[in-house]
Amino acid sequence: MPTATGHTAVIRAKKVIGTTVKNSAGEKIGTVEDIVLDKLSNNIVYAVVGFGGFLGVNEKFHPVPWSALDYNEGEDSYVVPFTKEQLQAAPADSLEALTKADGVTGYQQRVTDYYSRKH
Repeated sequence: MPTATGHTAVIRAKKVIGTTVKNSAGEKIGTVEDIVLDKLSNNIVYAVVGFGGFLGVNEKFHPVPWSALDYNEGEDSYVVPFTKEQLQAAPADSLEALTKADGVTGYQQRVTDYYSRKH
């Protein structure tokens, strides 16, 4: 069943991972490298967006609240309401640190705090 914006209500994770992320101006910011799930609430907590490196070297991984990503079917990309500078200043770490069990809770709060100030 489609959502209010016409999107489907469910999607497979492998279709999300690897998708381009752009800002509102249409500039490519990065790529969805992973998604982080909260097993207790059965929700996606955030998408991990990678950017800033070359062939994976020195790439930064930024957890972005899942609710901030809006899929643009025509562009085949997700659009976020943040500038590249705002994302560069956001919490970031290695992919392993962002998704390890003891790191999720701390990052989740930092991400929530950071992005709640950006809306």
